[in-house]
Amino acid sequence: MSKCGVRAKVFGLFSQALSAWAVALVALVAGGLLTAALAIAAQTFYKQQLRQRFELLANERYSRIAERFDDQEQRLDGLRRFFSYSSEITPREFDGYVKPLLHRTQAYSWAPRVEVGQRESFERQASAWLGQPYHIRDQDAQGVLQPAAARERFYPVLYTQAATLQGQPYGLDLLGQPLREATLARASAPGSMAVSAPLDMINVEPVYARGLLMVAPVFAERGPDNAPSGYVMALLSMRQLIAEGLPPPADDNLVVRILDTSGSNGQEALYDSQNPVAQIPMASNHLLHLADHHYQLSIRPSQAFLQANRSSAVHTVALLGGLLSVLLSALLYSLFSQRQRALRLVEQRTAQLRISEQSLRGTHNQLRSVLDAATQVAIIATSLKGVVGTFNAGAERMLGYSAGEAVGQLNLADLVEAEELGQRAHALTVRYGREIAGGQAMFAETVQEAGAEPGEWTLVRKDGSHLLANMLVTAVLDEQGLWVGYLAICIDVTERRRVHEALAARDRLLEKLSAEVPGGIYQYRLDADGHSCFPYASQGLYDIYEVDLQLLGEDATVVFERIHPDDLERVRRSVRYSAEHLSPWREEYRVVLPRAGLRWVRGEATPEIGDNGCTLWHGYLTDVSDTKRVEEELRALSITDVLTGIHNRRYFQERLKSELERAQREGLELAVIMLDIDHFKRINDEYGHAVGDHVLRSLCQHIGQRLRRSDVFCRLGGEEFMVLCPGSDAEQARWLALELWQGVRSLAIEGVGRVTASFGVAGWRSGEGADALLLRADAGVYAAKQAGRDRVEVVLL
Repeated sequence: MSKCGVRAKVFGLFSQALSAWAVALVALVAGGLLTAALAIAAQTFYKQQLRQRFELLANERYSRIAERFDDQEQRLDGLRRFFSYSSEITPREFDGYVKPLLHRTQAYSWAPRVEVGQRESFERQASAWLGQPYHIRDQDAQGVLQPAAARERFYPVLYTQAATLQGQPYGLDLLGQPLREATLARASAPGSMAVSAPLDMINVEPVYARGLLMVAPVFAERGPDNAPSGYVMALLSMRQLIAEGLPPPADDNLVVRILDTSGSNGQEALYDSQNPVAQIPMASNHLLHLADHHYQLSIRPSQAFLQANRSSAVHTVALLGGLLSVLLSALLYSLFSQRQRALRLVEQRTAQLRISEQSLRGTHNQLRSVLDAATQVAIIATSLKGVVGTFNAGAERMLGYSAGEAVGQLNLADLVEAEELGQRAHALTVRYGREIAGGQAMFAETVQEAGAEPGEWTLVRKDGSHLLANMLVTAVLDEQGLWVGYLAICIDVTERRRVHEALAARDRLLEKLSAEVPGGIYQYRLDADGHSCFPYASQGLYDIYEVDLQLLGEDATVVFERIHPDDLERVRRSVRYSAEHLSPWREEYRVVLPRAGLRWVRGEATPEIGDNGCTLWHGYLTDVSDTKRVEEELRALSITDVLTGIHNRRYFQERLKSELERAQREGLELAVIMLDIDHFKRINDEYGHAVGDHVLRSLCQHIGQRLRRSDVFCRLGGEEFMVLCPGSDAEQARWLALELWQGVRSLAIEGVGRVTASFGVAGWRSGEGADALLLRADAGVYAAKQAGRDRVEVVLL
């Protein structure tokens, strides 16, 4: 070998090695870039999930705080109405009403208006009421209570009920401090309510000492200058109001701050959870409303939130991506480095093929025998002009011509139906913009597009009958790559076409039938590995779930995402039970759809065992929302009194039974109030039943407005009514009955005038049944009527 040849081979090997290294390096760089992109995408997705979880927690916390603010306003408003509708309230009555309201509240107080001339008499009367010395006092700068200075009017604290009863500020004049006086001034109109700037509360635990004073005026009677007759007050500690019921700061996912931005010294934090803030740019700010004031609520994620939502996806993606990039680079280097060996093997293989060529020539006759053996396939070879040169036994059997009749005698175009050939020739002429004869039509696609798919042609047999065949026409090349003719392979598809048409007709019939059936018909498949899909789903299933039917054929997960969260586990459990026991599946559940909203669905299906251990259900689904709505309406009608709009006897009996069981189980208090309108028959006889119905509706409306949210107001029948008071004992129910009695007797009904009612009150005793409790309440009504009507009687025995 010459020296130049050796040098060329050495340079060739060096070039091949260099190419392998270059490809491996490019693959490594590309893999690194792709890994970085995936890591960035994973990090972005993680941040989005983190923000969504934080916003969900922040909105829930804001709703809870806002609900507690609204609850405080409603309680104080209820206390105001208690004073507004009562002519005189004793300390015992005040304590009985306020004690149930002290949840999350430091104290409730009542401060009546005292004119300067009434001071001494008021102090003597208050001392007698409270059973201790009472003086109207002011608080000095050191927090010591001293006798109040002379002023035209006082609003001293008379009644107070607090979490701790030691050292209550009886007699403290609210006008003695500018901060409290300014708060009263803002709450001087009927129905108004005001909250003070942050202040230090008296005789309160140090942790709750900083708080707010919320006041509401009472106008039972107007004084000089239309001044309120007194104020009801609530002392609120933000820490007690907000933190109660929340996890410890170390475990809380949120950092919560409530700021008062209206103070003279700038912002003041009324509440701060004081847990560490996570160093991520997330915050949720809201505006809270309490009485006549607004506070800024700031919510940020805590370190506990960040620790609970850590994700290792980014590191995993980076590690796996880097590892795969290195493996791919090593693989490519190995493949390219073997190229030289592959080329040498190709040279050896080429020499072997040349030897095999001689052997192939000897197999020509064997190939002819193979062609003749293909009796189900027609193989026809032609010249460039289309004259038949080869006509195998399958062609003879299919077309009815013998090889002698076809070879050299027939053209391939003679075997195709003339009208169809003319139509295809015309279509090709229009397509290519030049004239194409009928004989060239079957070759044109092969000439223009190599590797064309078989086409369906109508062939003509020797006896003139027709058959439908798949015919693939390809070019025949010589050793130099020149065209020397065409090869046509035909397969009779007449029977297959008939079967396809029958199947298509069946599918059309199935679609038509499924379109007429209300709801959707489906086949549901559950594999052993947990994967599920809908191999068949009629168009009605789209209306049920509003999901693309093609997507359902691949994965059924999106269907379960549409099911209402409260019903999802029940539906999954019923499907698993049906699969395990091969029992029919029947279920009613709710779905939440993007357009239709909340809907009710009823489904039935029958399971069977399928291939590879899967389970197949055949069934249907239908929308039963209208039926459910009618059921709900009927349920509402069955528990509502048609005349008055309040609950009827049936609902009262059901609710009384459940409340008795709960009281027995949890050791709670329970009481009932029964009332009967006095001389109601006389009203009907004198004014008519229409006026009597108006009286019933007016009294129900008036009483319903004065009841608490937890009380249940029902009509037993005629002029008899019942109030169920969960959580209240007999004494508390008696005060409520007195308030209702005062409201009824003070109500003037148009056309009738004043109407009265007799009340009976009974408190539940442990182990007592519903009949015994109602019997005692009824005995109270009877006693009230025997005593002259228009009164409240409590039955203790």
